[in-house]
Amino acid sequence: MAVRLNPYLNFRGQARSALEHYQQVLGGELTVSTFAEAGMEVQPEETEWLMHGQLETPDGFTLMAADVPSHMEYSAAGGFSVSLSGDEGDKLRRFWNGLLDGGTLTVPLEQAPWGDAFGMLVDRFGVAWLVNISAA
Repeated sequence: MAVRLNPYLNFRGQARSALEHYQQVLGGELTVSTFAEAGMEVQPEETEWLMHGQLETPDGFTLMAADVPSHMEYSAAGGFSVSLSGDEGDKLRRFWNGLLDGGTLTVPLEQAPWGDAFGMLVDRFGVAWLVNISAA
């Protein structure tokens, strides 16, 4: 297996919803494992939270996520963005629209000073995204 780098997002009780939303937007195969399935001790209301989830998309993206149980310290997403870029404008605009649904627009997706289309948003789960569509 080659070495790879991919985002691993942490949530508190929203990992399944987030990954299912990302699957709707990006496509792909989602696999999940709950704390109960892993035999881990958590609060009764947390047993169906995700110990680990992984989305593998047709475009080769790997996005992982988990819920942080209440006995562990949790900090909401901040200080980073997940970036999508390329020259497939229609596809990237579909991703943009799906991620923006229920989220907050930070920078509109429009032509940037460097000639590409660029935008920023925070999705409904609090994750910041950058989208850059290369100029023709």
